[in-house]
Amino acid sequence: MITATENQIKNIGSVLADPNRPLKERFRALFTLRNIGGEVSIKCIENCFSDPSALLKHELAYCLGQMQDKKANPVLVRILEDTTQEPMVRHEAAEALGAIGSIESIDVLEKHKNDPVVEVAETCQLALERIKWAQNPETNEELSSSSYNSIDPAPPTKLQDPQQLRSILLDESCSLFERYRAMFSLRNLQTKEAVEALGSALRHGSALFRHEIAFVLGQIQSEQAVSYLVQSLQDEKENEMVRHECAEALGAIATEECMEVLKKYLSDSKRVVKESCEIALDMCEYENSPEFQYANALTVEQ
Repeated sequence: MITATENQIKNIGSVLADPNRPLKERFRALFTLRNIGGEVSIKCIENCFSDPSALLKHELAYCLGQMQDKKANPVLVRILEDTTQEPMVRHEAAEALGAIGSIESIDVLEKHKNDPVVEVAETCQLALERIKWAQNPETNEELSSSSYNSIDPAPPTKLQDPQQLRSILLDESCSLFERYRAMFSLRNLQTKEAVEALGSALRHGSALFRHEIAFVLGQIQSEQAVSYLVQSLQDEKENEMVRHECAEALGAIATEECMEVLKKYLSDSKRVVKESCEIALDMCEYENSPEFQYANALTVEQ
C-alpha cells in the first residue's frame, strides 16, 4: 500500500478527473488511488463515472473491486443499475461487487442475472457463484491463491492436469463458473501447455469468456500468447470488449512485436480499442524501463 495525505489523494484525484490530461496519466492516477485505498480514494474514483471514455469507467469499476472495500458497494450498484452506461462498464461493476463479496450484493446481482445485456447477465451469475462459494462454510480452499496480486472472479480448482483443465475450459455444457475456475488454474500453471490451452479458448465461448481469457494471457506475460492475442485484436468483427483486453494483454507482454502491432491500432474505429492501445503502449514503456511500480502518481507533478 502507498501512504499519502488527504491533500495528496485529492490532487491525484484531480489528475484522474481532468479530461485534458493524457489518458495514460489518468490511468496511472487511478491505479495509484487503488493502491492507496480508503474512503477519499473511493470518492475520487466515484466522481469520474460520468466520463465519456468507456475504457476509463471500466477501469474505475475494476479498481473499486480490487480495493475490496465495502464502502464502494453503493457506487458499484448504481453503475450496474444504470442502463445508460456501456455494457463493459456495467459488467465490470458487477464483477467488482463479486470481488468485494458482500452478502448484501446478492439481491442486486440476482436482479440482473438475466439482464438483457448478456455480458452483464453472465457477470452477475459469476459474481453470485463467487460470493456463495466464498460464504460456504465447507469451502477450505483459498479464494485467491495466485501470485498475480489480483482478486479473481472465480477461484482456481485443485486440478493440476492441463489436459483435464483444457477439457473443462472448452466444455460449454459446464457452468461458466467452473470454466473460469479451470481458466485460473491454467494461468497459475504458467506452462507452455497451459498457455496453448488458454490461447485456443480465445476463439470460443461468449464475449465475456473470451475477454477473460485475454486478461489472463496478459497476466502470464508469455511471448507464446502473442499470436493468439494479435489474431483477436486484428479481427474487426470481434467484440470490442475482447479486442480491448487483447490490446492490454499485449501491452503487458511488451515485446517489440507487441508494440508494433499496438501502434497499428492507435487509430482504430472503436474508441475503446484505440484507447486500450494507447494505454498498452504506456505499459510497454514501463515493462521496458527500470521503474519499480507502474502506477505511482505521487511522483507526477501537479
